[in-house]
Amino acid sequence: MKKEPDILGHPSHRWDSLGLLSRSWYVVRTIVIWIASIIHFFPLCTILVLMAIFFDPRNNDRPQRWLFRNILRVAGVDFEVKFSPGFDRTRTSFFVCNHIDIWDAFIIYSAIPQFVRGLEHESHFKVPAYGWMMKRFGNIPVPPEGNLAKYKQMMKLTRESLDKGVSLIVFAEGSRTLTGLPGAFNPGVFRMAIQFGYPVAPMSIVGAYEFSRKGDWKLFPSRITVHMHDTIDTTGMTKNDIEPLRQRVHAIVSAPLYEFYGTTRNSFES
Repeated sequence: MKKEPDILGHPSHRWDSLGLLSRSWYVVRTIVIWIASIIHFFPLCTILVLMAIFFDPRNNDRPQRWLFRNILRVAGVDFEVKFSPGFDRTRTSFFVCNHIDIWDAFIIYSAIPQFVRGLEHESHFKVPAYGWMMKRFGNIPVPPEGNLAKYKQMMKLTRESLDKGVSLIVFAEGSRTLTGLPGAFNPGVFRMAIQFGYPVAPMSIVGAYEFSRKGDWKLFPSRITVHMHDTIDTTGMTKNDIEPLRQRVHAIVSAPLYEFYGTTRNSFES
């Protein structure tokens, strides 16, 4: 992958060239952050989940947003959000963004200025503790291909959430990046957006790959910037617009990342 010199200097990209003292520092730092984050997350998150049993989860949105943003602070992340002029803060939408790591949930929830929930793979709901929390939070399970009954249930839950004014987060890649750049987007979310008549709000997460990535437990100091792009209205679109919409959103989400890494889609080398 071609990267700008300052990005190449980030410790996550030059781990093999670091000295023993530097490596030891980052390992110890990572262990401390993981312990602090877990201690911070599970007790407070459990309280929020229990509160959601008795109260409308929307009333808990502010403390939950504080919790997620504070976890990023504990992890040493320098965090910022940039809003495009055409981003609609009030419209119920499908938020589509690139997928980096398990920390994405904290990043996204800290960035989106409205009540949101997510669509995530069905297998995540089987993870001890985490799966229970995601179910209680109201996230929607995405079944594996071929299960028609579960697919219909997912579509039903998706429509119900949107009609209640709950925006939904979707990782259209369906998997975490191995390069820092977005992979191909699956058409499913764009099909639903057009079918249900809800807009698409593209998002770009930049800098998170340098903080944490798939296959590596280490956490590095990083500045993460979330770009909230113009909201795309799907009114009047048909099934013939699914592919153009998919390509359009992918290009929008990818642009800040190509700029960050100092490359383009055509010149990108994995």
